[in-house]
Amino acid sequence: MSTKPERNMMRWRQVGDKFVVTNDAGEFVVLTPAEMDLVASNKVKPGSELENRLLAKHMLMCGPDCIEEAAEAFGRKASYLYRGPVLHIMVVTLRCNQVCKYCHASRAGMKETENDMSIATAEKVVDMAMRSPSDSITIEFQGGEPLVNWEVVKHVVEYGTMKADAAGKRVMFSLVSNLSMMDDEKLDYLVRRRVQISTSLDGPKDIHDGNRKLSGASAYDKCVFWMERINKAYVAAGLDPKLYHVEALATITREHLGRARDLVDEYIARGCRAIFMRPLNPFGYAKQTEQSISYSADDFLKFYDEALKYILEQNRKGVEVMERLAAIFLTKIMTPDDPNYLDIRNPCGAGVGQIAYNHDGSIFTCDEGRMVYQMGDDIFKLGEIDNMTLKDVVTHETVKTLMMASTLDSIPGCATCAYKPWCGTCPVYNYGEQGNIFPQNSTNQRCRIYMGVQDRLMKYFVDGDNEVIDIFRRWVEVKERPEYLHDGRPKADDGSRGV
Repeated sequence: MSTKPERNMMRWRQVGDKFVVTNDAGEFVVLTPAEMDLVASNKVKPGSELENRLLAKHMLMCGPDCIEEAAEAFGRKASYLYRGPVLHIMVVTLRCNQVCKYCHASRAGMKETENDMSIATAEKVVDMAMRSPSDSITIEFQGGEPLVNWEVVKHVVEYGTMKADAAGKRVMFSLVSNLSMMDDEKLDYLVRRRVQISTSLDGPKDIHDGNRKLSGASAYDKCVFWMERINKAYVAAGLDPKLYHVEALATITREHLGRARDLVDEYIARGCRAIFMRPLNPFGYAKQTEQSISYSADDFLKFYDEALKYILEQNRKGVEVMERLAAIFLTKIMTPDDPNYLDIRNPCGAGVGQIAYNHDGSIFTCDEGRMVYQMGDDIFKLGEIDNMTLKDVVTHETVKTLMMASTLDSIPGCATCAYKPWCGTCPVYNYGEQGNIFPQNSTNQRCRIYMGVQDRLMKYFVDGDNEVIDIFRRWVEVKERPEYLHDGRPKADDGSRGV
């Protein structure tokens, strides 16, 4: 059999004055125009430095060993496909004490107690989550404002820990809260039981309070007060503040445009080590108020570019802060693993990586699908917790359809895109924006945003900016936070955790 190298499946995109070339395993090389011409015309000289570079990244294949290495790299990148649903989102209530311009969840009023999840329903959700084949699962409390239904949150932590121990699984609990209903008793419990706490911080006080209304008080003042208290409580509990702190994200609205530095400065002032700049989603109140809060993909990318450059500037000065959307893509670009961020994977995580459970026990493909339901459209509803098994969920026809609609290899524009190995599409977002679960990429705003973000990241590799690449390398370092994991797995004989 000939050992002459054969060209693997490649995709390329011009970034600046060079070309980024990728393969299905997510490996990449940067080529000059002259090198790109040689590759495209199949005239790479045997034994040349260029051929060796292409062989090292499996752009060229030379015999069975190369094929096996490439297959292993691809399999490792896509290992999330074998884990089953790892994220179980529990909407313990629709009630919320804040009114946000962009609310995706279609909140209910504080007196509407019929929108609370019962303990009986919550236990059924935990029971289903524990049937996932994954040895590690995350139960995330969402709302509304989940602290409104505090008794159910506490019960799920207790019950879920017990069930994980019986099933030999690890479970992490995550609370997504606006923090305005936090108190010392709740804080003590959450820190003691190692529940991860996340919140929304939209920036300086005028932006945050402009987006998020809290009757009789400042939503911003409440948020930053409790962020500081929580972070101090982690330190008092003996936890490393570099690893254990309040996670925050900012939903970018029109008010943010032109104020990228203000947002970054606010996060740094609050001791945040990461900023997640989330684009608007076309769900809930955001759909109704889009004329006043929305923007184009180009607007977002201009804002993002300003923010990213400023974040990198701060890192050069020794301030350790990262942008989380960038870190998601960079983990795919720079490491052999995928971070399994469910909205940006191939295929998406709807029904097979995550499941959302509404307060009444109705089950949805994902939290975004549940948001569409709250807008009066049940297209992404799968059934009820009382009459479904986990197998029923993951094999549901709707889930299968969403897998087809988010498999990039079969989507025009995605299949041939250089960024396909690192990207993903959300069928529910596409449905909300374009009325079709299959993305119409020529006009798809999220596609333009993701492509633009990756262009900006790759430009640093194209330019060979080693200082920035070193910063990126720090952003993708795996930082284990074992204190958040309630580990019910059996211990190995040597005292280490069993695999």
